[in-house]
Amino acid sequence: MIILIGSQKGGCGKSTIAVNVASSLALDHDADVLLVDADSQRSVARWVQDRQNRQDIKDIPCVQISGDVRKNLKDLAGRYDHLVVDVAGKDSSELRSGLSVADVLLSPLRPSQYDLDTLPHLAEVYSMAKDFNEKLRATLVLNLCPTNPVIREAEEARTYLEEFPEFVLAETMINDRKAYRDSVSEGRSALEWKDPKAADSIRLLTKEVLLLHA
Repeated sequence: MIILIGSQKGGCGKSTIAVNVASSLALDHDADVLLVDADSQRSVARWVQDRQNRQDIKDIPCVQISGDVRKNLKDLAGRYDHLVVDVAGKDSSELRSGLSVADVLLSPLRPSQYDLDTLPHLAEVYSMAKDFNEKLRATLVLNLCPTNPVIREAEEARTYLEEFPEFVLAETMINDRKAYRDSVSEGRSALEWKDPKAADSIRLLTKEVLLLHA
């Protein structure tokens, strides 16, 4: 399965979602996973490099590609159980060409008006990709949500997202937890950290993605 992590705005935690979903597939599901870094910022590649310096955790391989990624992704998909592809947080050649062969678009967004305002364009890009790739499915995940239950941004965002029926909205919301930042800084995932709530959220999100493709 090719899981493309993409959005129309930076700062939504896209690369963090990518490395954590890849880790859950590798650790919880014992899958042969390849991370594909197709973002010029190379955040995923740096995480993998940090991870390779640690002998106590499972290696997750990574390749870096750019431009029209269709041929590369189709070739790599035949060698691994899953590809988790991180593309830049904007409309790009990597996003559009990746969607033409991907099975799932997983798009994280903050529960903020700036992020929500990008959805009409993402819906247009997704719709165009579906014309060429009928198997493609898309899910949105609210990410970096406030942990304070008094702050109702996430619930308000959920109401707004009902206006985009072409997307499945993940039941799992990813809260803004320090565990994600701390674990990534050491080449680890939330599953290998000391915050069970952060780990459980990633596991639930990964299961939702797998069910979307089932």
